[in-house]
Amino acid sequence: MRGGRGKHGMARGPFGPGRGGFGDDFAGERWGMGPGGPGGGRGRGRGMHGGRRKRLFDQNELQSLLLALIVEGPRHGYDLIREIESLSGGDYAPSPGVVYPALTYMEESGLIAVMAGESSRKSYEATEEGRKQAEADADRADALKARLTALAEQRDKVDPAPVRRAMQALKTSVFDRLSSEGADRDLILQIADAIDEATRKIERIEA
Repeated sequence: MRGGRGKHGMARGPFGPGRGGFGDDFAGERWGMGPGGPGGGRGRGRGMHGGRRKRLFDQNELQSLLLALIVEGPRHGYDLIREIESLSGGDYAPSPGVVYPALTYMEESGLIAVMAGESSRKSYEATEEGRKQAEADADRADALKARLTALAEQRDKVDPAPVRRAMQALKTSVFDRLSSEGADRDLILQIADAIDEATRKIERIEA
């Protein structure tokens, strides 16, 4: 079988770095590429702060993560992409161009198998050999999941969406009051005072 076994016991990918497969550093993958292509339907999605992809997993780590998720329950490729994206809080999704070749190689390696009776989409389940491998790599898989959830936690810390929502609500409220019948200078001054008070409260917030 092509590629042999990696140093952690997982099957090494059939493609080397920079050959368009799932080589070291995931050639061709970007941060935030949403599921698309085979089994997907969204193409490129969110980028991480609009930047290019960063190295998150090598090919052996990807296989370990995919296998751990499949052991939890049968999944097809798009399910796996969505689950990884969910674990990261939407900040990272591997491209179909790295996930589907990995699944094909894992199937050829005897770690996973297509479930009987599947038609339009291949749902994979772990084989006995795959379950043994997943058990041996359990700590590694947990660390990889933690790497993803750390992205989600970081996003929660810096995501300004709640502030944008509050600012939009303030803007709407102000213009609604100013455009109401009977609005006069006194109302304008009251609104200005309320905004000034909110500003003072924000300035007093300690980080």
